[in-house]
Amino acid sequence: MSEGSHEFQVHLRVGEAGVGVLDWSGRAPQQAIDEAVSLASDDGLIARGLRRIEVSLPAADVVGRRALQRAGFRLEGTRRQAYALPDGSFDDVVLYARLASDLVYGAGGFTGVMNSVLPRKRLIAHALITDPWDRVCVLETTFKPDWELPGGIVNPAESPWQGAVREIDEELSLDVGLGRVLVIDWLAPYLGWDDAVELIFDGGQLTAEQVDAVVPDPGEIRAVHWLPPDKAADKMAPFARGRMLAAVACRLGGGTQYLERGLPRRETE
Repeated sequence: MSEGSHEFQVHLRVGEAGVGVLDWSGRAPQQAIDEAVSLASDDGLIARGLRRIEVSLPAADVVGRRALQRAGFRLEGTRRQAYALPDGSFDDVVLYARLASDLVYGAGGFTGVMNSVLPRKRLIAHALITDPWDRVCVLETTFKPDWELPGGIVNPAESPWQGAVREIDEELSLDVGLGRVLVIDWLAPYLGWDDAVELIFDGGQLTAEQVDAVVPDPGEIRAVHWLPPDKAADKMAPFARGRMLAAVACRLGGGTQYLERGLPRRETE
């Protein structure tokens, strides 16, 4: 297969345990590359009975990535700055793979590929829980200096409500019924974390007996504190403080507030 004087060739190397490695050399139009990659992949997985075919290529190779995605390959990961460029700089290398068991054709095949390449945003679910004296429950953890509301990161295939309930049970041995969402907050990248979205549910007001029955997880929770909102705010990071106070206001006044970095949208512009 060629374009002008440039020969385009696809190579499939068969390794151990039914795994093949696909690469290519030369140049060709996008459609020709798409067809060659698809044919070589089908040959390896169907005719040769391979279990898996993988491809590594520079992250900036848009043509190659498009061909792989059209052939049903899923993005599996990134090797950061692993490819040396002619100017002495470095580019990331991305790893794609296709399994014999992968759904490739039809709507399910397309969405499976897109699910692997499109952004996935971290989701966090906390709860505003108060005691009979309207004091806010804030947790002093073993892994960071600032205090936080009960809750945590939502697992894959877990709803935000389920994630918050699970986290509160793990942290406090507390089975609490959550109400409506009080706050939606976008968290900007911070201390090595990617950006995320946080929901704060209304965890309600506990009875004195429920407060006494709280048992913190010693591996994660150093102490459980019940403080007036303004005192609790002093112990929290600025963005966490903003969403906690907004949650208190929404519980009292009704509604749900959207924030960015713990602030109303108009204050971030």
